Amino acid sequence: QVQLVESGGGLVQPGGSLRLSCAASGSIISIRTMGWYRQAPGKERDLVAAITSGSSTDYADSVKGRFTISRDNAKNTVYLQMNSLRPDDTAVYYCNADLLVRGTYRWLEVWGQGTAVTVSS
Repeated sequence: QVQLVESGGGLVQPGGSLRLSCAASGSIISIRTMGWYRQAPGKERDLVAAITSGSSTDYADSVKGRFTISRDNAKNTVYLQMNSLRPDDTAVYYCNADLLVRGTYRWLEVWGQGTAVTVSS
């Protein structure tokens, strides 16, 4: 069994910062792309940022210059540093990863349980 566990969400004032973490665990052989998505109330889940195993990154236009995605391959962990937060960044943030699972030798797309980020004064 494999899973992604997120941490780091919470309440922050506009202009503040938060750092989200997501650790993959279980019978993992390899991890390809890892990413962060977010879903605000009444809206679809959208990509925020993604990072490949070679550390190439992609960002939604709305977060470019404010958010930074990074990963620690030794720890199977991806991070999202969020600066200059705005009220419209309020959402549940989900971690996503493509995992090669031991035993099955198949690539599996896995989601975390989500962590809430609220930006409000």
